Amino acid sequence: MTLTGFDFFIIILFIVITIALGWYAKSKINSSIEGFFLGGKNLPWYIAGLSMVATTFAADTPLAVTELVAKNGISGNWLWWNMLLGGMFTAIFYAQLWRRSGVVTDAEFITLRYTGKQAEWLKKFKAIYLGVGMNAIILAWVNLALMAILEVFFDLQGIELFGFTALAMLMVAAYSALSGLLGVALTDAFQFFVALIGCIILAFLVVNSDEIGGISGLKSALPKYSLSIIPSVGKSSETNGLSMGLASFIAIAGMVWWSSWYPGAEPGGGGYIAQRMFSSKNEKHSFMATFFFQFAHYGIRPWPWIIVALCSVVLYPDLGVDDKKLGFVMAMKEFLPSGMRGLLLVAFLGAYMSTVSTHLNWGASYVINDVWNPKKNSNHSIITTSRWVTFGIMILALGVTTQIRSISGVWEFIMECGAGLGLLLMARWFWFRINAWAEIVATVTPFIVYGLLKFVFIYDYPILGESLSSNPTSFFITVGTTTFCWIIISLITKSDSQKHVKNFKNKIYPQGFENFKKTIPHLFLAWLGGIITVYSFLFMIGKVIFQEWEESGLFLVSMILGILLFYKSASKGKLLD
Repeated sequence: MTLTGFDFFIIILFIVITIALGWYAKSKINSSIEGFFLGGKNLPWYIAGLSMVATTFAADTPLAVTELVAKNGISGNWLWWNMLLGGMFTAIFYAQLWRRSGVVTDAEFITLRYTGKQAEWLKKFKAIYLGVGMNAIILAWVNLALMAILEVFFDLQGIELFGFTALAMLMVAAYSALSGLLGVALTDAFQFFVALIGCIILAFLVVNSDEIGGISGLKSALPKYSLSIIPSVGKSSETNGLSMGLASFIAIAGMVWWSSWYPGAEPGGGGYIAQRMFSSKNEKHSFMATFFFQFAHYGIRPWPWIIVALCSVVLYPDLGVDDKKLGFVMAMKEFLPSGMRGLLLVAFLGAYMSTVSTHLNWGASYVINDVWNPKKNSNHSIITTSRWVTFGIMILALGVTTQIRSISGVWEFIMECGAGLGLLLMARWFWFRINAWAEIVATVTPFIVYGLLKFVFIYDYPILGESLSSNPTSFFITVGTTTFCWIIISLITKSDSQKHVKNFKNKIYPQGFENFKKTIPHLFLAWLGGIITVYSFLFMIGKVIFQEWEESGLFLVSMILGILLFYKSASKGKLLD
């Protein structure tokens, strides 16, 4: 792809603004661990919420959506749309609780909730496992996605391709280390708007091209199932879009959102989502930021990606199964006029940078707060060490990037090795029989079960007609085994002392745990109202785009009813106080 002088001007302007925001944030942070990693706990809800949305908009996200749509039509997005249930549950039930906890990381929460040496061991293990190991893997697949884009855009190969990616990551590490979370959050907000606007412009240009002929031309060129929003159960995907067996449907719609740990969609909140909750001004801002994240992530952002993906199905029908995701980038390369190419390249660069900056800062927070002992060091030493750790994680991630070949394989590994842990992460706030030993078992058991199913029980079984290692059978087995094990351990081991539990309740439920329990019915109704609101808005926008006015009107009515139910219930549940 040839870039003009105006394209380079846009790219340079984007980089300058990003660095300027980071430099501005540097002057605003105070020299403390909370100042560096939580922005001084003073982020307004819209900045914290936009930062959450931007982080989940990685360079690989539009490519993943394109692959889903190319294979299964619009309904293929239910493979991630289903996670709204867990995300909304986190916003309604946990956002305020996390803000009250007063911790710096969700790993530190372990020693707030549990007692004993086992709690200290678990905190340090999770800090290293999440902040270093898992973080490096996540950053590596984000790097792979950027490399795929650069390869198609500029025909880069080999060491040159890796070198450009490393340079981009170094730039992100520099401003992340310079400005801490405040700089990450401010640049995230800016990068999100650039990325979203860029994708909207691309969708408009591609769908209105001569090859597509507008929305009417797109609809006439695609089979009807490609435009279906609702997946079919037990039917052929060749005529019905996303299809799945009953077991897969139950796993996706009824289990994944509460049972399996996944970065950015942790049941009950965790990781960088929890970090944004900690950094919010107060409990109300924490709730509003997390709710806004769910609305923007699922309701606002998907349609530009989906439109380009549908167009790519028409434009590039001969792409192989493994290359369908590249249809998005090919459309960028073919249909962007001079001057717009720089904007779309910047959009993807912004999506990449917002994700990487968050993960570098978040990962370093674990190492500094939960492994290294900041209480024994000066504030200057804390900030200096934090910056070195940020660069260290960057170098490790680049090393892992050279070893990973399959992004989908990494996704499957992470999902299955967290299966069954999610329910404990949600229940530990309310069921005080759970202790550190139970969480240790819930963390370790999925790895053991995963290893047995993938490398031992790999043969087909006559009754099942398939191997135990095949999805969703392996997922069900892992969830069931893990849940059974940690519940048994909770019941047979000694619970934490009554004094410790009482102190925890007083901190998390200042109005009394019994008073909180009285709000639970209202919170469930608010959860239901929030889900109805977001899904109705998502589907209404889709129907408007495809000029299906009657159905869009029905979804508008549904959205209004959802808003009313949400607002009334959230008020009674004291979420808006």
